[in-house]
Amino acid sequence: MIGRADGPVLRATGIRYARAARFQPPVPELPATAPILATAPAPACPQLADPRVDQVMGDLFAALSFDEDCLRLSITLPADCKPGEHLPVIVWVHGGSYVSGAGDLAIYDPATWVAEQRVVFVAVTYRLGLFGFLGSGSTPPNLGLLDLLEALRWVQRNIAAFGGDPALVTLFGHSSGADAIAQLMLTEGAASLFRRVMLHSAPLGLTRGRQRMLQAMSRAMGPFAPTALVAQVLARESAVMRAARWQGLKSGMPFGPQYGATPLPPETEIDAIWAGVAPHIDILIGATAEETRFFAVIDPTFNWLQHLPVAGRRVVRLLTEVTSRRIYLGPAQAFAVRQARAGGQAWRFILTYQPPGSPFGAAHVVDLPLLLGNRASWSATPLLGEADWEEVDAAGRQVRQRWADFARTGVLPERVEIPGVLEVVKA
Repeated sequence: MIGRADGPVLRATGIRYARAARFQPPVPELPATAPILATAPAPACPQLADPRVDQVMGDLFAALSFDEDCLRLSITLPADCKPGEHLPVIVWVHGGSYVSGAGDLAIYDPATWVAEQRVVFVAVTYRLGLFGFLGSGSTPPNLGLLDLLEALRWVQRNIAAFGGDPALVTLFGHSSGADAIAQLMLTEGAASLFRRVMLHSAPLGLTRGRQRMLQAMSRAMGPFAPTALVAQVLARESAVMRAARWQGLKSGMPFGPQYGATPLPPETEIDAIWAGVAPHIDILIGATAEETRFFAVIDPTFNWLQHLPVAGRRVVRLLTEVTSRRIYLGPAQAFAVRQARAGGQAWRFILTYQPPGSPFGAAHVVDLPLLLGNRASWSATPLLGEADWEEVDAAGRQVRQRWADFARTGVLPERVEIPGVLEVVKA
C-alpha cells in the first residue's frame, strides 16, 4: 500500500474494498498482487444537490469526484504507529439521509482525533439513493447496507496491517449513518465484525411502518434501461422522492433500509434481535438538544412561520421540540434502555452546545466539529456562528478523549458532564 505522510498522521485513501455493477450486490475486492496507490480521496456516490443544505454547509465536494464505482475506504493512523501495535479502530459511516454525503469530505477529517488519541480511523463511502437503497422488481434493496458489510469484512481482514486491532472495531455514525449502524446490528454475525457502536443523531423514529411509502416510491421508480446514464438515474430519484412527499414525517428520509430483505430480518423481529446482540455490542447513543432546528432554519416553510407576528417563534420552537423528541431523542432513550435491560452496556448523551451567534443553536450536525474536521473545513459554514475555534477545539478535545476511551474499553463513567457542551449518563 502506497499512502502519504501528513504531519502527525499517515493516510491511505481511496482503497477499493468491493466492486458492484449497478443495482447489484457488491463483490469483495480480491487481494492485491501489486502495490496499491492510495493517495486520492474516495469518489462520492453520484447524488442530487440540495440547495438548502449547500447554503449552510458550503461546497463540501470541491475536492471530490463523483463515480458509481465508489466502494472505497480511507484510513488515517498515527504517524508514530509502531510495528505490531494494536490500536482501537473507529469506522466512520457518514450521514446525509441516505441520499448525500461521502466518507472523505473535508469536514470529516479525523487527523486531530487520530493524532491526539492514537486511534486508527476508517472512513467508508457506499452507495446512496436509488443506487443503494430502494430496489424495485429485479433490483434488490439494501445494497448500501451490503456495501457497508463488505467494508467491515475488509477491515477484519486487513486493518492489522495498519496498526489496528480487528477485535476492537467501533462503528461511529451520524444521522442516517448512525441509523445504518443500528440496522447492521441486526445482521447475522454482526458481533464478529464490530465490538462497539457510537450513534449520533440516529433518526430511529422514522425507520418503521414505511411500507406504504416504499410502495409509492417503487411505482415511481419503474424500470431502467441497462444503458441509462447517471443523470437519468438521478432524475428518476428526484421523481421518487416527490412520490414520498405525502407520507408524513417519514418523507423527510424516504430512502433507507428495508426490513425483510437481505440482510435484514422482518420488522416484527427487530426488537428481539437487538436485545439478543445487546450483551455483545457496547452502545453510546445520543443526539443534540435541538436536532430539527437545523431544518427549521433552512426550510422556507419554517422561516415563514418564524416571522409570523406574536406566535411565530413560539410555534417553531414547539415544532422543533416535538419533532426532535419524536425522531431522535425519544428513540435514542428507548434504544439505550432496551440495551441495558437486555444485559448490554449503554450510555446515552445529549449535546447542548449552542455556538454563539449561530441561528442553529444545538441543532443537527453541530456535534461533528467537536470530533471531526478543522478550522479551515468548518469556517466555510455558518453553523458555528461567531464561535471561536480555539474554544470549539478545547471542548472537542474533551469529547474526543471520552469517545476514544469508549472505543478502547467500552466503558465510561456513570455520568460525564462538560458544562454547556455535553451530558452523558449510563442507561
